[in-house]
Formats: sequence, structure tokens, C-alpha cells
Amino acid sequence: MSRINVRSWRQAYPGMMPDSFLRGLREEAKEPGWARWLAQPEPGAVFVAVDETGRIGAYCAVAQARDDVDRLPGTRVGELVALYADPDVWGTGAGHALSQAATDFLAAQGFEHAVLWVLRSNLSGRRFYERHGWSDDGLLLDLEIAGERIPKIRYSRSLVPA
Repeated sequence: MSRINVRSWRQAYPGMMPDSFLRGLREEAKEPGWARWLAQPEPGAVFVAVDETGRIGAYCAVAQARDDVDRLPGTRVGELVALYADPDVWGTGAGHALSQAATDFLAAQGFEHAVLWVLRSNLSGRRFYERHGWSDDGLLLDLEIAGERIPKIRYSRSLVPA
């Protein structure tokens, strides 16, 4: 997953994140964070898409909404924390399958609403989420990376059948 994270960020985020930051990304630096994430108890989960050789090509991670700003009084809110694919598998349907698995899992865990955060300048990512039932709900925050403030926007969706 660290490999996918680094490769996808380097391919998707030039012009959106500082070049020095993207060049400095290292797989081995991401591994301890993934070890901590995978050791967390439910209701979080990680889903992977693998090819015929068993190599992971894409992943997504879901959990209970992590930040106070994402919680709604009286509503269980889940979060699509990450969804990344190796650039070699972009356009293969892996992202679609993972997005569906993520929302199905959150709904099965009793979450009624879900949120995710995407860089405001990531138009292809935003279109992807919109095609999968997510919508910009108007909340905007800044992410600070390498001393730069990068706007991110929240997308949300209901998990309750209409």
C-alpha cells in the first residue's frame, strides 16, 4: 500500500502539492503508519484490489469519521479515509469496486452518512467521487504540506437506502 500511495501521489498531484514534497515521498516512511492503521480495531477496514498474480493494485480505507467537524449529532458518520490506485491500474474499474466495497461496508456497520476529503484542485478525483454518488457539501479546510496551505473540500453522501 505504501508503494501505491507514493506512486499515485506522484502521478496525480503535480501542480497540486509542492514538487519537493512529492519528490521526497518514500515508501518506507509510509510503512509504520500503515502498520498502525491495520492494527486498529473495528469498525475500520481496508479493502484491496489485486491482480491475477496477487499484487495489490489499489486500496481504500474506511473508519468512523475521525474529526469533530465530520460528526453529525444523532447520526453515525463513517469516513472514506483513502482510496488510491497505482497509476498502472487507473481506468480498470478497481477504484469503482473499492468505492462500492467501502460504502457497502460502512452501511453494513450501521453508518448512516459518509464523508471524504479531496483536494479542491483535484478535478479528476472530484469527478470520480461524483460519479459514485458523493457530492461537495460546501465545507472547505486547508491541508498544510511542506509549508503550503492546500485547500481540501468535503464530499458526503447518505448511506441510507432512499
